[in-house]
Amino acid sequence: MNEPTSRSSLSASNVTPQGAPNADHQYGDRAIHQAATEPLEKWPNPSANPYTIHLEHPEFTSICPRSGYPDFGTIVVDYQPNDWVVELKAFKLYINSFRDRRISHETVTNAICDRLWTELAPVGLRVIGDYTRRGGVKTVITVCKGDGQLFTPYTANTL
Repeated sequence: MNEPTSRSSLSASNVTPQGAPNADHQYGDRAIHQAATEPLEKWPNPSANPYTIHLEHPEFTSICPRSGYPDFGTIVVDYQPNDWVVELKAFKLYINSFRDRRISHETVTNAICDRLWTELAPVGLRVIGDYTRRGGVKTVITVCKGDGQLFTPYTANTL
């Protein structure tokens, strides 16, 4: 009987040379890889009215490129849609795709903003990386594109 593959038991033999999960990986591994490498699922904006969509992903993780320690934080996205809105599961899986990547706070926040800007083409977009304090240092990275005046001020987490 095949046992389910846990994240800790994944080895190089379970991954293709391009980093894609093999067929014996769990659904989540395949879905996360797909969200990282293929266009995000998006839907037509259902309204002609101007409005803001606010998304928070409080379980963000990545790997510090210097220390190799995990980084934790909340990714906040505010955008005023134009023609498209992001499908929420696709957004979640895309954010989860950073969990095993060695990437700085600045780079990941800009990467998320750039991808959403390119794929959704909103009127305005703000992406905030609110990272958990480590070594006494609190980091909040804010990246805006388009009309950045559309959004209410952000209050950082105090943790």
